[in-house]
Amino acid sequence: MSSKIPLTARGAEKLREELQRLKYEDRPRVVQAIAEAREHGDLKENAEYHAAREQQSFIEGRIQELEGKLSNAQIIDPATVQAAPKIVFGATVELEDPETEETAAYQIVGEDEADIKQNLISVNSPIARALIGKEEGDEAVVQAPGGERVYEIVEVRYE
Repeated sequence: MSSKIPLTARGAEKLREELQRLKYEDRPRVVQAIAEAREHGDLKENAEYHAAREQQSFIEGRIQELEGKLSNAQIIDPATVQAAPKIVFGATVELEDPETEETAAYQIVGEDEADIKQNLISVNSPIARALIGKEEGDEAVVQAPGGERVYEIVEVRYE
């Protein structure tokens, strides 16, 4: 049996939306494309048919993957987490680099919803692992590719 995969409520909703789109928009469209390509005759040399079949295979695989992830998801709404002041999954943490005085805020999310451009970091990332269990005012030592980085935890929010 596989273990539960943590997901924020927002992340689970995004996966559900993608699943709906795949099932009710993309799948019917590719089935129609296959039917049209079949009408063109010889399938061995029919590039449109082969491309549509390949796309269908990708869509079906992704549907299975999403259904599996959602069925194994442990959905956590950060607004209801009663962990403050400790940092746990779902926390938004503001960090300051004491050397440069630069600040950044990251939310700790599930692996499938991590997106560094949106400041969403995976619970399995080195930064998140260094932050879990800490509190405001603590220092977190992160093993980065360029060596150790130290961050001061400025604020912990659950929203």
